[in-house]
Amino acid sequence: MTQRRDALQSLHAIAFRQAGYFSAAQAVDVGFSHQAQKYHVDAGNWLRVERGIFRLRDWPAAVDDVLVLWTLWSRRLGVVSHTSALAVHGLGVLDPGVVEMTVPPGFRARTPAVRTHTAVLPDADVESRPGFRVTTPLRTLLDVAATAHQEAVDEVVAEALDRGVVAARSLRSRSDEMGDRAALRIERALQAASR
Repeated sequence: MTQRRDALQSLHAIAFRQAGYFSAAQAVDVGFSHQAQKYHVDAGNWLRVERGIFRLRDWPAAVDDVLVLWTLWSRRLGVVSHTSALAVHGLGVLDPGVVEMTVPPGFRARTPAVRTHTAVLPDADVESRPGFRVTTPLRTLLDVAATAHQEAVDEVVAEALDRGVVAARSLRSRSDEMGDRAALRIERALQAASR
């Protein structure tokens, strides 16, 4: 009985850090066999939300829940990025309709709900949030400059500068890392913002 209670407490501790979500592998790690997992789903204690991902029953919904879910789907390898990261940082109004994540080279999982971008992100370009990681505002703007149209880049760069989220010098100095097209879009956005 003590072992079962300890397993349940360990699982709840994991779920509380991940918006009520946990993976089948995490459940196994704390002592829930696949048979026990099926029992808890059938009994209604856990909700199966995705293949190999569960959520505690009656967990209150929050805005960032979907980001935690898809982070677990990526086996915690994915980092929320691009337009999804803009939303996390409260910049602009771009809506990709899917979650955008940057994943490491070799990542192969696919789902229509997630658009993946492949890159190795330096630690300095990533922030931790409860249950997921997200690119910093600076990296996010650089990613968006590499993929979005000029008007959208102008809008989010102007807003970020106005709010003091990034400095023009930082954007300019790092924009070449993302290629010529992104550097040009950043330069144009900075010029537009200074008018």
